[in-house]
Amino acid sequence: MISVLITDDHPVVRQGIKQILETCREIHLIDEAGDGSQCMNKILANDYNVVLLDISMPGRSGLELLKDIKRIKPSISVLMLSIYPEEQYALRALKTGASGYLTKSSAPEELITAVIKASNGGKYITQSLAEAIANEFDKDGEKPLHENLSDRELEVMCLMAKGKSPKEIAGIMAISPKTVSTYRERTLNKMNMSSTTEIIRYALKNGLVD
Repeated sequence: MISVLITDDHPVVRQGIKQILETCREIHLIDEAGDGSQCMNKILANDYNVVLLDISMPGRSGLELLKDIKRIKPSISVLMLSIYPEEQYALRALKTGASGYLTKSSAPEELITAVIKASNGGKYITQSLAEAIANEFDKDGEKPLHENLSDRELEVMCLMAKGKSPKEIAGIMAISPKTVSTYRERTLNKMNMSSTTEIIRYALKNGLVD
């Protein structure tokens, strides 16, 4: 039997995922966490087979939590669940130790299949993600520019590309506008760019925003 911890800062999203998982007889325990701190406390106190983890949450991002989870309890399978398309975070999440990456637009049966596969120690990889992985090998070591960014820098970049203002980004990420500006400057430097317009153009060209 499978035990699952759903971590998402939106109660409605958690409830929706829970209702989907409750239709599967193999899943006997479904727990919830509303933020990173609650997630880590529950993982330390309980044994779960699978953690469903939202990438974008206030404070620490899902990718940062993924690193902590795999360090503290490497046997737990973590499935990343996000509103962002695979092109943004999927490869990065898999390299960090995730057992799969699903967008929130995924079909309910796809979510259940992913949870069952992850609980058995497997990795759930969609066809499009498999192709992206194959393309990585074909590049002979060449990495896209955004691969040089930290997780937080990439998140700021994608939010900027979506037209969010520094104040809005600060609110979404639970950081100060000054910190947002710092991430922006680092992003521009690492990608050899000089303006937000260039960042937006790059993100659109590389499929980093939907």
